[in-house]
Amino acid sequence: MTPKRKRTANNTPYPLSAARALALDAQGLATPPDGAVGPDSIYNTIERIGWLQIDTLQMVRRSQYLTLWSRLGKYDPEHLDGLLSGDAESGQGRRLFEYWRHAACMIPLDDYRYSLPTQRAYREGRTGWYRGWIDEPGNRDLVQVVLEHIRDHGASRSSDFERDGVKRGSWWDWKPAKRALEALYNQGDVMVASRVNFQRVYDLKERVLPEWVSRDEPTEEDATRWSLEKSIRRLGICDPRGVADYVKIKRTRAKPVIDEMIADGTIELVPVQQSSDATGSLAVHREDIVKLDAAADGALEPGHVTFLNPFDNLFWARDRDEQFWGFNQILEAYKREPDRIWGYYSLPILFRDRLVGRFDPKLERQTGVLRVKKLHLEPGVKPEDDMVASIAGSMRDFLAFHDASDLVIEHSNPSDFGTKLLAAM
Repeated sequence: MTPKRKRTANNTPYPLSAARALALDAQGLATPPDGAVGPDSIYNTIERIGWLQIDTLQMVRRSQYLTLWSRLGKYDPEHLDGLLSGDAESGQGRRLFEYWRHAACMIPLDDYRYSLPTQRAYREGRTGWYRGWIDEPGNRDLVQVVLEHIRDHGASRSSDFERDGVKRGSWWDWKPAKRALEALYNQGDVMVASRVNFQRVYDLKERVLPEWVSRDEPTEEDATRWSLEKSIRRLGICDPRGVADYVKIKRTRAKPVIDEMIADGTIELVPVQQSSDATGSLAVHREDIVKLDAAADGALEPGHVTFLNPFDNLFWARDRDEQFWGFNQILEAYKREPDRIWGYYSLPILFRDRLVGRFDPKLERQTGVLRVKKLHLEPGVKPEDDMVASIAGSMRDFLAFHDASDLVIEHSNPSDFGTKLLAAM
């Protein structure tokens, strides 16, 4: 039976626990993995969260692999790579492409056509660093030289344009050639065909993009609305301003579109009891109201225990970490070491519907040791036995995913948390 929408009818506030449950469910973080993981389940997870951010930091596996592990548990990372590259010769099986969304992301090819307005904006010099660079002397010619090189010689990496010791003018200096590759990529002339040792391998669009992919270009207005509507579905529930953060559209640009969706009923504003004495209005897609009601009635209770990387989609709506969980998610990799509190690459610990702690890992790949330099519980969180046992189970899977055999904890706060965790391993 479909739950009755009592709260939206009489304006009764939803409890914050219901908002947390819906947010976690929308992100595929409410329930534990339930079986073997293959390419289809990896693809379905990316479609569920919209797009998958790529990052270079690798104290453990890179963020794109960790975001999937957080939802799926141990899987074969080569399956993700294959969804991007498909068969190297024919492109058969390719289901993802790389382009800009929240940041550099892997995106389902079903969504390719919604990137076309952005590509057009780059070509016409209406966005990005490209506007000034392309007009500098020689750069338009350089772009054409690089494009012809790929056309004649096949898929290329930026390293293919490195100097061989003799500088042959600015056209073949590595940095300008790399910029030319980025310009061609941004405007859609070339695509990422695959990655080798994480380096992008670029090829012509016509040799990468499968025939079945739609090239019908929407208007910029339609693409913006599509992006924002997809974002609210992936967020589940958030401050109306935060919808724009998910796809990295400026809030001022997004506001009239979000207001329009509120006016036409696509997005509903619902009251949520955010503290004992404060109620606020949050945005929910109309198709998710019933699920929010179910969460308020206790029918959607998060039970997953996992670790999240600093670039996880859960944190893309600005300030929602504080608003929903009282948790300050921060990446300290770019701080000076003495200024770090949590560590270089700290991973939040999700325990059911709470963010209870974080740890700073470093994988020693030669020895198979996962070294936890700092392990913290949030203020007021006690290392109860059931929580520690659940975290230990996730840690065992985390070690297996990294082909690690040993766990070392250098510092724990409180100290008995680390002791209990090692004992439960």
